[in-house]
Amino acid sequence: MKLGTIAVHAGQEPDIHTGAVNVPVHFSSTFRQDGIGGMRQGFEYARTGNPSRQALETTLAALEGGKHGLAFASGQAATTAILDLLVPGDEIVTLPDIYGGSYRVFHRVLAKYGIRTVVAAASSPEAVGAALSDATALVWIESPSNPLLNVQDIQETVRRVRTRFVGREKQPVVVVDNTFASPVLQRPLGLGADIVVHSATKYLGGHSDVIGGAVITDRDDLWTKIKFYQNAAGGVPSPMDCYLLQRGIRTLPLRMARHGENAHAVAHFLRSHPKVETVFFPGFEDHPGYAVVKKQMSGLPGMVSFRVKGGLEDARRFYAALKLIFPAESLGGVESLACHPASMTHAAIPPEERARVGITDNLVRLSLGIEEPEDLLEDLAQALEQV
Repeated sequence: MKLGTIAVHAGQEPDIHTGAVNVPVHFSSTFRQDGIGGMRQGFEYARTGNPSRQALETTLAALEGGKHGLAFASGQAATTAILDLLVPGDEIVTLPDIYGGSYRVFHRVLAKYGIRTVVAAASSPEAVGAALSDATALVWIESPSNPLLNVQDIQETVRRVRTRFVGREKQPVVVVDNTFASPVLQRPLGLGADIVVHSATKYLGGHSDVIGGAVITDRDDLWTKIKFYQNAAGGVPSPMDCYLLQRGIRTLPLRMARHGENAHAVAHFLRSHPKVETVFFPGFEDHPGYAVVKKQMSGLPGMVSFRVKGGLEDARRFYAALKLIFPAESLGGVESLACHPASMTHAAIPPEERARVGITDNLVRLSLGIEEPEDLLEDLAQALEQV
């Protein structure tokens, strides 16, 4: 099936008892058994497994073209489940420009357990290759990255990792955070990644009404370990959360097309505006990642970042003047949002590190929804007049 059909049908077969075309929401914490150890339908306790979650996990795996899907209560819960693969003495290699929540758990949570994070010098396969060491156990990639929309060549990065460790029994696990791209635009497993992770709150859910996370892999060994952690730690979504995520996924391909169209319109508008300093958008032909986008992606999401001319006070004036676009954290919903990374999503990163990476006080990250583009441009134009 093509992706648009998968989004509607994978894991969402009509109910065998009633014929209902929507997967039922199974609000049950436990399941009747036939005596000792006699599970009737493969379920015993909802933390371990639930029919609603099983349906969602089937959908997630199919979307990414993977064998196994696992659903979590948040993107951070999904991230933490992957990080449980590590042991003291291991190292993570990651990119300079990643989500602040990932930075926080790498540097402030794992560090006290003897797990070190090495930040590559740049968002490039060459820089990742140079950062590898004998202790590297995990390589964590975001592409496009949050919030500067740097693009990483996933296939070439995987090749460099495999070449560095050729002949070794223990190979680093390559993880791609595919939240920004979604499986509609990019499928990292097909590019050699071992694991794909999502904040399902974002484009997968798509309506800013549910928190969720997802892990997808082709490898049985990784699925077994992460599945064990999922049950042991218990960071699982409720049946209603699973239903909301599946409902959102059904329109994912249609929404991604409109998000991308709006991003293109907004990016070109901002680039020509006299009160905009810099625009970060990999759809520009002179963007350093443009060739990689053409190679590994089928389009771009509704994400555009830019710097207003001036400093923090000018940024405050811009945010305060917005009328249609909401100043808020998160992304990927049907409504447009304007995030201030330095004080919102990336506030956990020390100021000096933010400055080094390029997350400045005048940086704005836009998540363009599915509104009419003319209305978005009008709102941006009147807000920029206050800068």
